[in-house]
Amino acid sequence: MSKPVVAITGASRGIGKQMAIDFAAHGYDVACLARSAKGAETRLPGTVDETARAVEKAGGRALALSVDVRHEEQVEHAAERIFAEFGRCDVLINNAAIAVPGRTLDLPTKSWRLGVDVNVNGPFYGIIYFGHRMLEAGEGRIINVSSMASKTPEFGRINYTVTKRALEAMTEGFAHELFSKIAVNCIQLELMVWSEGFASTLGETNKAGFEHPIVMSDAALWLAAQPITYTGHILTIAELREQGVVRGPTPA
Repeated sequence: MSKPVVAITGASRGIGKQMAIDFAAHGYDVACLARSAKGAETRLPGTVDETARAVEKAGGRALALSVDVRHEEQVEHAAERIFAEFGRCDVLINNAAIAVPGRTLDLPTKSWRLGVDVNVNGPFYGIIYFGHRMLEAGEGRIINVSSMASKTPEFGRINYTVTKRALEAMTEGFAHELFSKIAVNCIQLELMVWSEGFASTLGETNKAGFEHPIVMSDAALWLAAQPITYTGHILTIAELREQGVVRGPTPA
């Protein structure tokens, strides 16, 4: 029997990369999706190709795909590739996101559309194109990555607050619509996670107050192991830490 398969967006660095490595270590094959790829690098460090090599080192089979989740056809093609390559996809993790900096009234409206396209439309396309195939296969699990910014306007980036709140509503709506067929849950991260992106601007010594990305892969692995009827939940890392699901202490 083939290994279970997870597809992770935003897998070139940070949370997505850590999830890819940890899922591989727990017996999954991994499809790594992100814009940053060999020959299509962005200004931040990390590519899906590098993550794929780390997945293979952790014991999983890897597929690296350069995908911009803003573009529906790219997400559709990625779903086709993954199911053709592996014959299945058991878990989709919608992790790719962007927090557009700046005061909203001072930004061009295209910045607003960028946030909506990445943080709302991207996960929606993923649920649509992976969801249809999961239904044909019998079941599946979808995990969305949100933030406490959805509940805290003082976070200071209105677009991020609005789009993450929308993602949580999307989680609840699809959980109801797909009940007993596809489990749809959401992890709400309270603190920022340290990543290579932060390191490139803050320096590796400035990790105080950041969560380690391993807490997110712990949470996602736990959700992936729950019954298909465990759905529609928006879980915080603090709640999962209390249950002993995630490793590590609360950051100082």
